[in-house]
Amino acid sequence: MDSTEITSLTALQLGELIQSREVRAVEVVQAHLTQIDILNPRLNAVTQTLAEDAERLAAEADVRAATGKPLSALDGVPFSVKENIDCLGTPTTEGLLVLADNMPSRDAPTVERMKAAGAIPLARTNMPDLGLRVHTDNALHGPTLNPWDNDLTCGGSSGGEGVAIATGMSPMGIGNDIGGSVRNPAYCSGILGHKATPHRLPRAASTPPTSWGPAKQLMSVNGPMARSAADLRVMFSIMHGRHPLDPWSVTTSFADVPTGARPAIALVPEPEGGETSPEVAAGVREVGEALRERGFEVTEAAPPGLDDVVSAWQIWLAGEVHLRRELIDAVLSPDAKRVLDLLDEEAGEQDLLSTVDALTARHGLAQAWVDFMQTTPIIIGPVWTQKPFAVGFDIESSEAGDEVMSMLRFVVPANVLGLPATSVPVGLDSDRLPRGVQVIGEHHADDLCIEIAEVIGEAFPVEAPPAHLV
Repeated sequence: MDSTEITSLTALQLGELIQSREVRAVEVVQAHLTQIDILNPRLNAVTQTLAEDAERLAAEADVRAATGKPLSALDGVPFSVKENIDCLGTPTTEGLLVLADNMPSRDAPTVERMKAAGAIPLARTNMPDLGLRVHTDNALHGPTLNPWDNDLTCGGSSGGEGVAIATGMSPMGIGNDIGGSVRNPAYCSGILGHKATPHRLPRAASTPPTSWGPAKQLMSVNGPMARSAADLRVMFSIMHGRHPLDPWSVTTSFADVPTGARPAIALVPEPEGGETSPEVAAGVREVGEALRERGFEVTEAAPPGLDDVVSAWQIWLAGEVHLRRELIDAVLSPDAKRVLDLLDEEAGEQDLLSTVDALTARHGLAQAWVDFMQTTPIIIGPVWTQKPFAVGFDIESSEAGDEVMSMLRFVVPANVLGLPATSVPVGLDSDRLPRGVQVIGEHHADDLCIEIAEVIGEAFPVEAPPAHLV
């Protein structure tokens, strides 16, 4: 099997081949390193490789495979890690020049668990300053390019992950999401990403800051990214559960949803509060029809109070950032400061009371969505309501900032309300760009979201970016 074939396979497919000894783990690691050497100089998704350690760990995996004993499904399979998640031997930079040498003393819990299952850290991936932008660029590493159209954003903040996985530089990776930061780049690059229910995937850091403000504590979660729903499922099953380094982490069951489960679905092709591209809406409706054909009850409906949910996210995040602007501005690039200026403008005048009011409103909004989901426990709608924007558009003007926020209006509810959500590609639009939908579930229904994503994937297989662009 040649290098190109290897890098086109999903993580689980690679694990099966390593287990059966049809391919060696060393070959798998080397194939992905070669892909990085070929593509990364242009796309700039990977910031650093762990080549020497990865090849050593792969050789150890091959020894385990030679025994013939059952192995983990991901034993010997490489994965990538966003640069704000601790991974031993490499800096946790958060995309900042000031943290270029910020070395962790231990792995983050999710990385630790992936390694314990035999998966191999291969590369670190790019992100914007502190993850505070929906486009991936920073003064430390520079921009990451969209492999479908280099003039369009690759999304953010886990943009390096999205591009690396879409182009075969990595079969799977770990990102995180406070306002779509897993789902945004998954949409732009045409892969899958899962934003978990809070506290199911533990979070902890040995690099500063080791404690976070309320917004990050309550809204930001880690999430797996891959090219198949089956990969998301096995990654989640490995990483989830209580960890002593995360005092809020919980262990809840993650059982496979019985084959044939058919929950009622609320379809939201055109979320209220702004315009939706006809092609984006058409993609959502095509998914609805595909699910109807497979026995699901699908009804177009509008979740309650979407505008209020979006406003709560803006005010809460903007208020918390505003209170720390002097400290944050000292480490940000000019473009990142511009993002925060526009967030301030969009959210309006901020003080502690307005932030507390937004948090207070969150409870009633969450209850309204819980009530809505009693009859339709799955909601499916767009990731972004428009196609990916041109590079630089998000910081071009106040009007552009407003437009980008409108595009994200169906992304942020999952963060504000603590709901699981899976971003799934659903073919290409007329410009040969990826379309995508979100599968949003009730609290702790991560397994059901991923199951529905897998059903959607049967109807809309993941497509690779055009070779002439990457």
